[in-house]
Amino acid sequence: RPLTSYLGTLLPVVKQLCVNCQPTSPPRSPQDNSQQQTTSKMVRMSVLADCLKTISNAEKRGRRQVMVRPSSKVVIKFLQCMQQHGYIGEFEIVDDHRSNKIVIELNGRLNKCGVISPRFDVGYDDIEKWIVNLLPSRQFGHIMISTTYGIMTHEEARRKKTGGKILGFFY
Repeated sequence: RPLTSYLGTLLPVVKQLCVNCQPTSPPRSPQDNSQQQTTSKMVRMSVLADCLKTISNAEKRGRRQVMVRPSSKVVIKFLQCMQQHGYIGEFEIVDDHRSNKIVIELNGRLNKCGVISPRFDVGYDDIEKWIVNLLPSRQFGHIMISTTYGIMTHEEARRKKTGGKILGFFY
């Protein structure tokens, strides 16, 4: 007899066995409860880094508008400085009863923006070293520094003769 005829007679029997037998889990011991697997949720490490990366990607794609979420006070201050220097257009904060969204108008002037992580301490004397390392030229681009006087560009920090923690850059 060919093999297919044997399979034809066994198939209904196997199906019946599968329907009747429900899989059961083995009994658990008290030690197993402490080792239960939990599903992990991704955590957003840096809101500012995500925002700047989203803006940079949208600018590379040639988009006219981009939506970033969530927002924070640091992100808003960073965007205000970018807007003052003409690298982005208007932006609008949309309240979604969570952590807000920001809709940003892009004007095509932004070449690159990024975050410096970790936020290194930058003394007044060290600002020049960071300018040389991060920016393409002296007349071009800005470094954002969080100082005791607030978040400002490296030029403002030099005028006020203060240092702080470096946040990021844009040019």
